[in-house]
Amino acid sequence: MTLKKLDDTKINSNEEEITSKNENLNNNDKVEKQDNEEENLKEKEENINNTSDENSESESESDDNELLHKSFEDLGLSHWLIDATNNLSMKKPTEIQSACIPEILAGKDVIGSAKTGSGKTAAFALPILQKLAEDPFGVFALILTPTRELAFQIAEQFRALGSSINLKQSIIVGGLDMMTQAIELSRKPHIVIATPGRLVDHINSSTNAIHFKRIKFLVLDEVDRLLDNTFASSLEIILNELPKNRQTLLFSATITPEIEELKNSSKKEMFVYRCNERFDVVEKLVQKYLFIPSMIKDVYLSYILNNCFEDKTIIIFTGKCRTCERLNIMLRELGYRTTSLHAIMSQNERLSSLAKFKSKIVKILIATDVAGRGLDIENVQVVINYDIPASPVDYIHRIGRTARAGRGGISLSLITEHDIELIQNIESLTKKKLIEYEGINENEVLKIMDKVNLAKRVANMHLIDTNFGEKKIINKTKRERSNQKQKNKKAKKVKKSKN
Repeated sequence: MTLKKLDDTKINSNEEEITSKNENLNNNDKVEKQDNEEENLKEKEENINNTSDENSESESESDDNELLHKSFEDLGLSHWLIDATNNLSMKKPTEIQSACIPEILAGKDVIGSAKTGSGKTAAFALPILQKLAEDPFGVFALILTPTRELAFQIAEQFRALGSSINLKQSIIVGGLDMMTQAIELSRKPHIVIATPGRLVDHINSSTNAIHFKRIKFLVLDEVDRLLDNTFASSLEIILNELPKNRQTLLFSATITPEIEELKNSSKKEMFVYRCNERFDVVEKLVQKYLFIPSMIKDVYLSYILNNCFEDKTIIIFTGKCRTCERLNIMLRELGYRTTSLHAIMSQNERLSSLAKFKSKIVKILIATDVAGRGLDIENVQVVINYDIPASPVDYIHRIGRTARAGRGGISLSLITEHDIELIQNIESLTKKKLIEYEGINENEVLKIMDKVNLAKRVANMHLIDTNFGEKKIINKTKRERSNQKQKNKKAKKVKKSKN
Protein backbone atom coordinates (compact mmCIF):
# COMPACT_ATOMS: atom_id res chain seq x y z
CA MET A 1 0.00 0.00 0.00
CA THR A 2 1.47 3.36 -1.07
CA LEU A 3 1.79 6.25 1.39
CA LYS A 4 -0.94 8.16 -0.45
CA LYS A 5 -3.39 5.26 -0.19
CA LEU A 6 -2.56 4.85 3.52
CA ASP A 7 -3.24 8.53 4.09
CA ASP A 8 -6.48 8.27 2.12
CA THR A 9 -7.51 5.27 4.22
CA LYS A 10 -6.75 7.19 7.43
CA ILE A 11 -8.65 10.17 6.15
CA ASN A 12 -11.61 7.98 5.22
CA SER A 13 -11.53 6.20 8.56
CA ASN A 14 -11.26 9.53 10.36
CA GLU A 15 -14.19 10.83 8.36
CA GLU A 16 -16.18 7.70 9.27
CA GLU A 17 -15.30 8.20 12.95
CA ILE A 18 -16.31 11.85 12.79
CA THR A 19 -19.56 10.93 11.04
CA SER A 20 -20.35 8.23 13.60
CA LYS A 21 -19.51 10.64 16.43
CA ASN A 22 -21.76 13.26 14.90
CA GLU A 23 -24.52 10.68 14.58
CA ASN A 24 -24.02 9.72 18.22
CA LEU A 25 -24.09 13.35 19.22
CA ASN A 26 -27.26 13.88 17.22
CA ASN A 27 -28.81 10.82 18.84
CA ASN A 28 -27.80 12.09 22.27
CA ASP A 29 -29.26 15.48 21.42
CA LYS A 30 -32.49 13.75 20.39
CA VAL A 31 -32.61 11.74 23.61
CA GLU A 32 -31.90 14.84 25.68
CA LYS A 33 -34.50 16.72 23.72
CA GLN A 34 -37.05 13.96 24.33
CA ASP A 35 -36.17 13.91 28.02
CA ASN A 36 -36.55 17.67 28.20
CA GLU A 37 -39.88 17.47 26.39
CA GLU A 38 -41.08 14.78 28.81
CA GLU A 39 -39.96 16.89 31.78
CA ASN A 40 -41.73 19.90 30.34
CA LEU A 41 -44.89 17.83 29.86
CA LYS A 42 -44.69 16.61 33.45
CA GLU A 43 -44.21 20.17 34.69
CA LYS A 44 -47.20 21.27 32.63
CA GLU A 45 -49.30 18.41 34.00
CA GLU A 46 -48.25 19.30 37.56
CA ASN A 47 -49.08 22.92 36.92
CA ILE A 48 -52.46 21.91 35.50
CA ASN A 49 -53.12 19.65 38.51
CA ASN A 50 -52.05 22.36 40.94
CA THR A 51 -54.21 24.85 39.13
CA SER A 52 -57.17 22.47 39.19
CA ASP A 53 -56.61 21.83 42.91
CA GLU A 54 -56.47 25.55 43.54
CA ASN A 55 -59.56 25.99 41.41
CA SER A 56 -61.41 23.22 43.28
CA GLU A 57 -60.40 24.82 46.59
CA SER A 58 -61.52 28.20 45.41
CA GLU A 59 -64.72 26.63 44.04
CA SER A 60 -65.48 25.03 47.42
CA GLU A 61 -64.71 28.35 49.10
CA SER A 62 -66.96 30.16 46.66
CA ASP A 63 -69.68 27.51 47.25
CA ASP A 64 -69.41 28.15 50.99
CA ASN A 65 -69.56 31.88 50.36
CA GLU A 66 -72.66 31.41 48.19
CA LEU A 67 -74.32 29.43 50.99
CA LEU A 68 -73.48 32.15 53.51
CA HIS A 69 -75.00 34.87 51.31
CA LYS A 70 -78.33 33.12 50.76
CA SER A 71 -81.57 34.28 52.36
CA PHE A 72 -84.51 32.16 53.57
CA GLU A 73 -86.44 33.36 50.50
CA ASP A 74 -83.71 31.90 48.25
CA LEU A 75 -84.21 28.47 49.85
CA GLY A 76 -87.80 28.19 48.63
CA LEU A 77 -89.52 28.53 52.00
CA SER A 78 -93.10 29.79 52.28
CA HIS A 79 -93.79 33.32 53.49
CA TRP A 80 -95.35 32.15 56.77
CA LEU A 81 -92.13 30.26 57.63
CA ILE A 82 -89.99 33.27 56.71
CA ASP A 83 -92.15 35.34 59.09
CA ALA A 84 -91.56 32.70 61.78
CA THR A 85 -87.77 32.90 61.31
CA ASN A 86 -87.92 36.70 61.53
CA ASN A 87 -89.92 36.49 64.76
CA LEU A 88 -87.20 34.25 66.21
CA SER A 89 -84.46 36.67 65.04
CA MET A 90 -83.14 34.13 62.52
CA LYS A 91 -82.06 36.76 60.02
CA LYS A 92 -80.01 34.58 57.65
CA PRO A 93 -79.78 30.81 57.16
CA THR A 94 -76.65 29.04 58.35
CA GLU A 95 -74.48 27.00 55.97
CA ILE A 96 -76.16 23.69 56.76
CA GLN A 97 -79.62 25.25 56.42
CA SER A 98 -78.72 26.81 53.05
CA ALA A 99 -77.33 23.50 51.79
CA CYS A 100 -79.94 21.04 53.09
CA ILE A 101 -83.32 22.81 53.04
CA PRO A 102 -83.66 22.99 49.20
CA GLU A 103 -82.61 19.32 48.89
CA ILE A 104 -85.16 18.20 51.50
CA LEU A 105 -87.89 20.23 49.78
CA ALA A 106 -86.88 18.49 46.53
CA GLY A 107 -87.65 15.12 48.14
CA LYS A 108 -84.11 13.78 48.59
CA ASP A 109 -82.77 11.74 51.49
CA VAL A 110 -80.15 13.87 53.27
CA ILE A 111 -77.09 13.41 55.47
CA GLY A 112 -76.08 16.69 57.10
CA SER A 113 -72.99 17.22 59.22
CA ALA A 114 -72.15 20.42 61.07
CA LYS A 115 -70.85 21.60 64.42
CA THR A 116 -73.09 21.89 67.46
CA GLY A 117 -74.93 25.21 67.46
CA SER A 118 -74.93 25.55 63.66
CA GLY A 119 -78.71 25.29 63.24
CA LYS A 120 -79.11 21.60 62.38
CA THR A 121 -82.57 21.35 63.98
CA ALA A 122 -84.02 24.18 61.87
CA ALA A 123 -82.38 22.60 58.79
CA PHE A 124 -84.87 19.72 59.00
CA ALA A 125 -87.72 21.38 60.96
CA LEU A 126 -88.37 24.14 58.40
CA PRO A 127 -88.82 21.92 55.30
CA ILE A 128 -90.85 19.35 57.30
CA LEU A 129 -93.22 22.10 58.49
CA GLN A 130 -93.57 23.43 54.94
CA LYS A 131 -94.47 19.98 53.56
CA LEU A 132 -96.83 19.38 56.49
CA ALA A 133 -98.70 22.65 55.81
CA GLU A 134 -99.21 21.57 52.18
CA ASP A 135 -100.76 18.21 53.12
CA PRO A 136 -101.51 17.86 56.86
CA PHE A 137 -102.49 14.37 58.03
CA GLY A 138 -101.86 11.87 60.84
CA VAL A 139 -98.32 11.25 62.02
CA PHE A 140 -96.34 13.14 59.38
CA ALA A 141 -92.79 12.98 60.81
CA LEU A 142 -90.92 10.88 63.37
CA ILE A 143 -87.78 12.38 64.94
CA LEU A 144 -85.54 10.05 66.95
CA THR A 145 -82.91 11.35 69.38
CA PRO A 146 -80.51 9.59 71.76
CA THR A 147 -81.42 11.69 74.82
CA ARG A 148 -84.58 12.99 76.47
CA GLU A 149 -83.21 16.52 76.84
CA LEU A 150 -82.52 16.78 73.13
CA ALA A 151 -86.07 15.58 72.39
CA PHE A 152 -87.52 18.44 74.47
CA GLN A 153 -85.17 20.94 72.82
CA ILE A 154 -86.24 19.82 69.32
CA ALA A 155 -89.90 20.04 70.37
CA GLU A 156 -89.36 23.65 71.47
CA GLN A 157 -87.97 24.54 68.02
CA PHE A 158 -90.89 22.88 66.20
CA ARG A 159 -93.34 24.65 68.51
CA ALA A 160 -91.73 28.04 67.88
CA LEU A 161 -91.36 27.65 64.10
CA GLY A 162 -94.82 26.09 63.65
CA SER A 163 -96.69 28.51 65.90
CA SER A 164 -98.82 29.92 63.06
CA ILE A 165 -100.27 26.53 62.02
CA ASN A 166 -102.30 24.12 64.13
CA LEU A 167 -99.27 21.93 64.89
CA LYS A 168 -99.79 18.88 67.09
CA GLN A 169 -96.71 17.16 68.46
CA SER A 170 -95.93 14.51 71.04
CA ILE A 171 -92.76 13.84 73.03
CA ILE A 172 -92.28 10.12 73.70
CA VAL A 173 -89.39 9.66 76.14
CA GLY A 174 -88.69 7.66 79.29
CA GLY A 175 -89.46 9.01 82.74
CA LEU A 176 -92.99 10.16 81.81
CA ASP A 177 -96.33 8.39 82.17
CA MET A 178 -96.80 5.78 79.42
CA MET A 179 -100.60 5.89 79.52
CA THR A 180 -100.65 9.64 78.86
CA GLN A 181 -98.21 9.14 75.98
CA ALA A 182 -100.32 6.30 74.52
CA ILE A 183 -103.38 8.57 74.51
CA GLU A 184 -101.35 11.30 72.73
CA LEU A 185 -100.18 8.81 70.08
CA SER A 186 -103.74 7.55 69.51
CA ARG A 187 -104.71 11.13 68.57
CA LYS A 188 -102.24 11.01 65.66
CA PRO A 189 -100.00 14.04 66.31
CA HIS A 190 -98.30 15.53 63.26
CA ILE A 191 -94.80 15.33 64.78
CA VAL A 192 -93.56 12.59 67.12
CA ILE A 193 -90.22 13.24 68.83
CA ALA A 194 -88.97 10.17 70.66
CA THR A 195 -86.10 8.26 72.19
CA PRO A 196 -85.86 4.76 70.68
CA GLY A 197 -86.28 2.77 73.92
CA ARG A 198 -89.56 4.38 75.01
CA LEU A 199 -91.02 4.30 71.48
CA VAL A 200 -90.33 0.55 71.29
CA ASP A 201 -92.12 0.14 74.64
CA HIS A 202 -95.23 1.63 73.01
CA ILE A 203 -94.87 -0.47 69.84
CA ASN A 204 -94.63 -3.65 71.92
CA SER A 205 -97.42 -2.80 74.34
CA SER A 206 -100.14 -1.45 72.03
CA THR A 207 -100.02 -1.70 68.24
CA ASN A 208 -103.36 0.14 67.98
CA ALA A 209 -101.79 3.31 69.39
CA ILE A 210 -99.09 3.55 66.72
CA HIS A 211 -99.94 5.08 63.33
CA PHE A 212 -96.66 5.24 61.42
CA LYS A 213 -97.65 3.47 58.19
CA ARG A 214 -98.20 6.72 56.25
CA ILE A 215 -95.29 8.64 57.72
CA LYS A 216 -93.47 10.97 55.28
CA PHE A 217 -90.29 11.83 57.22
CA LEU A 218 -87.92 9.93 59.49
CA VAL A 219 -85.23 12.06 61.15
CA LEU A 220 -82.32 10.61 63.11
CA ASP A 221 -80.72 13.47 65.05
CA GLU A 222 -77.24 12.80 66.48
CA VAL A 223 -77.29 9.75 64.21
CA ASP A 224 -73.74 8.71 65.14
CA ARG A 225 -75.00 8.05 68.69
CA LEU A 226 -78.18 6.33 67.48
CA LEU A 227 -76.11 3.86 65.44
CA ASP A 228 -74.37 2.64 68.61
CA ASN A 229 -75.07 -0.94 69.69
CA THR A 230 -77.10 0.53 72.57
CA PHE A 231 -79.92 1.48 70.20
CA ALA A 232 -79.49 -1.23 67.52
CA SER A 233 -82.32 -3.56 68.56
CA SER A 234 -84.74 -0.68 69.19
CA LEU A 235 -84.01 0.91 65.81
CA GLU A 236 -84.61 -2.40 64.05
CA ILE A 237 -88.08 -2.71 65.61
CA ILE A 238 -88.97 0.93 64.81
CA LEU A 239 -87.82 0.74 61.17
CA ASN A 240 -90.01 -2.32 60.61
CA GLU A 241 -93.04 -0.18 61.52
CA LEU A 242 -92.28 2.54 58.95
CA PRO A 243 -93.12 2.69 55.22
CA LYS A 244 -90.27 2.22 52.74
CA ASN A 245 -91.20 5.24 50.62
CA ARG A 246 -90.49 7.70 53.44
CA GLN A 247 -87.89 10.48 53.25
CA THR A 248 -84.95 9.85 55.61
CA LEU A 249 -82.88 12.68 57.10
CA LEU A 250 -79.71 11.98 59.10
CA PHE A 251 -78.01 14.76 61.08
CA SER A 252 -74.89 14.72 63.21
CA ALA A 253 -71.86 16.77 64.19
CA THR A 254 -69.65 14.07 62.67
CA ILE A 255 -69.94 11.61 59.78
CA THR A 256 -68.69 8.26 61.07
CA PRO A 257 -67.83 5.12 59.03
CA GLU A 258 -71.24 3.69 60.02
CA ILE A 259 -72.99 6.71 58.51
CA GLU A 260 -70.84 6.41 55.37
CA GLU A 261 -71.95 2.77 55.11
CA LEU A 262 -75.59 3.85 55.25
CA LYS A 263 -74.96 6.33 52.46
CA ASN A 264 -73.29 3.72 50.26
CA SER A 265 -76.06 1.14 50.81
CA SER A 266 -78.90 3.57 50.08
CA LYS A 267 -80.87 2.81 46.90
CA LYS A 268 -82.38 6.30 46.75
CA GLU A 269 -80.57 9.45 45.70
CA MET A 270 -78.93 10.87 48.81
CA PHE A 271 -77.58 14.37 49.30
CA VAL A 272 -74.59 14.61 51.64
CA TYR A 273 -73.41 17.88 53.14
CA ARG A 274 -70.28 18.12 55.25
CA CYS A 275 -69.83 21.47 56.92
CA ASN A 276 -66.18 21.75 58.00
CA GLU A 277 -65.40 18.16 59.00
CA ARG A 278 -62.11 19.11 60.62
CA PHE A 279 -62.29 18.86 64.37
CA ASP A 280 -61.48 22.51 64.90
CA VAL A 281 -61.66 23.85 68.42
CA VAL A 282 -62.85 27.42 68.92
CA GLU A 283 -59.86 29.78 69.11
CA LYS A 284 -61.15 31.46 72.27
CA LEU A 285 -61.36 28.12 74.08
CA VAL A 286 -58.27 27.40 76.19
CA GLN A 287 -57.68 23.66 76.70
CA LYS A 288 -55.72 22.74 79.83
CA TYR A 289 -54.91 19.64 81.83
CA LEU A 290 -53.88 18.80 85.37
CA PHE A 291 -51.98 15.57 86.02
CA ILE A 292 -52.97 14.13 89.41
CA PRO A 293 -52.99 10.76 91.24
CA SER A 294 -56.33 8.96 90.79
CA MET A 295 -56.70 8.32 94.54
CA ILE A 296 -56.99 12.03 95.41
CA LYS A 297 -58.80 13.34 92.33
CA ASP A 298 -61.78 14.48 94.43
CA VAL A 299 -59.51 16.54 96.69
CA TYR A 300 -58.04 18.40 93.70
CA LEU A 301 -61.52 18.94 92.24
CA SER A 302 -62.74 20.59 95.44
CA TYR A 303 -59.62 22.78 95.62
CA ILE A 304 -60.03 23.88 91.98
CA LEU A 305 -63.70 24.79 92.41
CA ASN A 306 -62.98 26.83 95.53
CA ASN A 307 -59.73 28.54 94.51
CA CYS A 308 -59.50 28.65 90.71
CA PHE A 309 -63.02 28.92 89.29
CA GLU A 310 -64.97 30.60 92.08
CA ASP A 311 -68.25 32.17 90.84
CA LYS A 312 -67.81 30.66 87.36
CA THR A 313 -70.56 28.75 85.54
CA ILE A 314 -69.19 25.20 85.34
CA ILE A 315 -70.13 21.82 83.85
CA ILE A 316 -68.27 18.82 85.31
CA PHE A 317 -68.44 15.78 83.02
CA THR A 318 -68.26 12.22 84.36
CA GLY A 319 -68.25 8.87 82.60
CA LYS A 320 -70.85 7.10 84.76
CA CYS A 321 -74.19 7.96 86.38
CA ARG A 322 -72.98 6.70 89.75
CA THR A 323 -69.89 8.95 89.67
CA CYS A 324 -72.08 11.87 88.64
CA GLU A 325 -74.46 11.44 91.58
CA ARG A 326 -71.63 10.70 94.03
CA LEU A 327 -69.87 13.97 93.13
CA ASN A 328 -73.16 15.85 93.40
CA ILE A 329 -73.76 14.58 96.96
CA MET A 330 -70.09 15.01 97.96
CA LEU A 331 -69.82 18.60 96.71
CA ARG A 332 -73.10 19.56 98.39
CA GLU A 333 -71.75 18.05 101.61
CA LEU A 334 -68.73 20.36 101.17
CA GLY A 335 -70.97 23.43 100.81
CA TYR A 336 -71.10 23.86 97.01
CA ARG A 337 -74.41 24.60 95.28
CA THR A 338 -74.63 21.91 92.61
CA THR A 339 -77.12 19.92 90.57
CA SER A 340 -76.76 16.73 88.53
CA LEU A 341 -77.94 15.42 85.16
CA HIS A 342 -77.79 11.72 84.27
CA ALA A 343 -79.87 8.88 82.83
CA ILE A 344 -81.04 7.39 86.14
CA MET A 345 -82.91 10.58 87.11
CA SER A 346 -86.62 10.84 86.32
CA GLN A 347 -87.60 13.14 83.47
CA ASN A 348 -89.06 15.76 85.82
CA GLU A 349 -85.85 15.71 87.88
CA ARG A 350 -83.75 16.17 84.75
CA LEU A 351 -85.83 19.08 83.48
CA SER A 352 -85.76 20.69 86.93
CA SER A 353 -81.99 20.29 87.13
CA LEU A 354 -81.46 21.87 83.72
CA ALA A 355 -83.80 24.75 84.58
CA LYS A 356 -81.86 25.50 87.78
CA PHE A 357 -78.56 25.60 85.89
CA LYS A 358 -79.84 27.64 82.95
CA SER A 359 -81.41 30.21 85.30
CA LYS A 360 -78.15 30.33 87.36
CA ILE A 361 -79.84 29.26 90.59
CA VAL A 362 -76.90 26.86 90.75
CA LYS A 363 -73.64 27.47 88.91
CA ILE A 364 -72.19 23.94 88.94
CA LEU A 365 -73.78 21.18 86.85
CA ILE A 366 -72.36 17.64 87.18
CA ALA A 367 -73.40 15.61 84.14
CA THR A 368 -72.79 12.52 82.08
CA ASP A 369 -72.58 12.80 78.30
CA VAL A 370 -76.35 13.37 78.03
CA ALA A 371 -75.42 17.07 78.33
CA GLY A 372 -72.49 16.78 75.93
CA ARG A 373 -74.48 16.66 72.72
CA GLY A 374 -77.04 18.92 71.18
CA LEU A 375 -78.01 20.82 74.32
CA ASP A 376 -77.81 24.58 73.94
CA ILE A 377 -76.78 25.95 77.34
CA GLU A 378 -75.63 29.57 77.24
CA ASN A 379 -72.78 31.24 79.14
CA VAL A 380 -70.93 28.12 80.34
CA GLN A 381 -67.51 29.48 81.29
CA VAL A 382 -65.67 26.30 82.33
CA VAL A 383 -65.88 22.63 81.37
CA ILE A 384 -64.10 20.15 83.66
CA ASN A 385 -63.51 16.61 82.43
CA TYR A 386 -63.52 14.67 85.70
CA ASP A 387 -63.39 11.45 83.65
CA ILE A 388 -61.65 11.53 80.27
CA PRO A 389 -64.01 10.15 77.59
CA ALA A 390 -62.96 7.02 75.69
CA SER A 391 -63.98 8.65 72.40
CA PRO A 392 -62.12 11.82 71.30
CA VAL A 393 -65.31 12.91 69.50
CA ASP A 394 -67.16 12.93 72.84
CA TYR A 395 -64.39 15.18 74.18
CA ILE A 396 -65.07 17.63 71.32
CA HIS A 397 -68.78 17.63 72.14
CA ARG A 398 -68.11 18.19 75.85
CA ILE A 399 -65.80 21.16 75.49
CA GLY A 400 -68.17 22.58 72.87
CA ARG A 401 -70.50 23.52 75.76
CA THR A 402 -68.24 26.50 76.49
CA ALA A 403 -66.78 29.33 74.34
CA ARG A 404 -70.01 29.59 72.35
CA ALA A 405 -71.20 32.51 70.22
CA GLY A 406 -67.77 34.19 70.18
CA ARG A 407 -67.27 34.10 73.96
CA GLY A 408 -64.16 32.77 75.69
CA GLY A 409 -63.99 29.62 77.77
CA ILE A 410 -61.75 27.13 79.56
CA SER A 411 -61.70 23.34 79.50
CA LEU A 412 -59.73 21.51 82.19
CA SER A 413 -59.10 17.77 82.00
CA LEU A 414 -58.16 15.97 85.22
CA ILE A 415 -55.68 13.37 83.97
CA THR A 416 -54.59 10.38 86.03
CA GLU A 417 -52.04 7.67 85.34
CA HIS A 418 -54.74 5.70 83.48
CA ASP A 419 -55.62 8.44 80.96
CA ILE A 420 -52.39 9.08 79.04
CA GLU A 421 -53.39 7.21 75.88
CA LEU A 422 -56.85 8.80 75.83
CA ILE A 423 -55.34 12.29 75.95
CA GLN A 424 -52.90 11.41 73.16
CA ASN A 425 -55.85 10.31 71.00
CA ILE A 426 -57.63 13.60 71.73
CA GLU A 427 -54.57 15.68 70.83
CA SER A 428 -54.14 13.66 67.64
CA LEU A 429 -57.71 14.43 66.59
CA THR A 430 -57.77 18.12 67.52
CA LYS A 431 -54.20 18.76 66.31
CA LYS A 432 -53.64 20.78 69.49
CA LYS A 433 -51.56 20.09 72.58
CA LEU A 434 -53.25 20.61 75.92
CA ILE A 435 -51.56 23.18 78.18
CA GLU A 436 -50.58 22.21 81.71
CA TYR A 437 -52.65 24.01 84.34
CA GLU A 438 -50.41 25.87 86.80
CA GLY A 439 -50.94 27.67 90.08
CA ILE A 440 -51.98 24.74 92.29
CA ASN A 441 -50.81 25.09 95.89
CA GLU A 442 -50.07 21.48 96.90
CA ASN A 443 -49.91 22.35 100.61
CA GLU A 444 -53.41 23.83 100.49
CA VAL A 445 -54.66 20.71 98.68
CA LEU A 446 -53.30 18.48 101.46
CA LYS A 447 -55.02 20.61 104.12
CA ILE A 448 -58.51 19.78 102.80
CA MET A 449 -57.86 16.07 102.18
CA ASP A 450 -59.52 14.74 105.37
CA LYS A 451 -62.57 16.96 104.91
CA VAL A 452 -63.07 15.86 101.29
CA ASN A 453 -62.55 12.16 102.08
CA LEU A 454 -65.19 12.36 104.81
CA ALA A 455 -67.68 13.94 102.37
CA LYS A 456 -66.81 11.23 99.84
CA ARG A 457 -67.64 8.49 102.40
CA VAL A 458 -70.98 10.16 103.18
CA ALA A 459 -71.82 10.24 99.45
CA ASN A 460 -70.91 6.57 98.96
CA MET A 461 -73.02 5.52 101.96
CA HIS A 462 -75.99 7.48 100.62
CA LEU A 463 -75.78 5.68 97.24
CA ILE A 464 -75.69 2.30 99.00
CA ASP A 465 -78.59 3.15 101.34
CA THR A 466 -80.82 4.35 98.47
CA ASN A 467 -80.00 1.36 96.19
CA PHE A 468 -78.86 3.81 93.52
CA GLY A 469 -79.15 2.43 89.98
CA GLU A 470 -81.09 -0.75 90.79
CA LYS A 471 -84.33 0.53 89.26
CA LYS A 472 -82.56 1.21 85.97
CA ILE A 473 -81.20 -2.35 85.85
CA ILE A 474 -84.69 -3.79 86.52
CA ASN A 475 -86.28 -1.62 83.80
CA LYS A 476 -83.56 -2.57 81.32
CA THR A 477 -84.14 -6.27 81.98
CA LYS A 478 -87.90 -5.82 81.51
CA ARG A 479 -87.37 -3.97 78.23
CA GLU A 480 -85.01 -6.64 76.90
CA ARG A 481 -87.52 -9.39 77.77
CA SER A 482 -90.33 -7.44 76.10
CA ASN A 483 -88.27 -6.93 72.94
CA GLN A 484 -87.39 -10.62 72.85
CA LYS A 485 -91.07 -11.61 73.17
CA GLN A 486 -91.94 -9.30 70.27
CA LYS A 487 -89.22 -10.86 68.11
CA ASN A 488 -90.44 -14.36 68.97
CA LYS A 489 -94.02 -13.43 68.01
CA LYS A 490 -92.88 -12.08 64.64
CA ALA A 491 -90.76 -15.18 64.01
CA LYS A 492 -93.80 -17.42 64.68
CA LYS A 493 -95.92 -15.37 62.26
CA VAL A 494 -93.27 -15.74 59.54
CA LYS A 495 -93.16 -19.53 60.09
CA LYS A 496 -96.96 -19.80 59.86
CA SER A 497 -97.09 -17.77 56.65
CA LYS A 498 -94.42 -19.99 55.08
CA ASN A 499 -96.30 -23.17 56.07
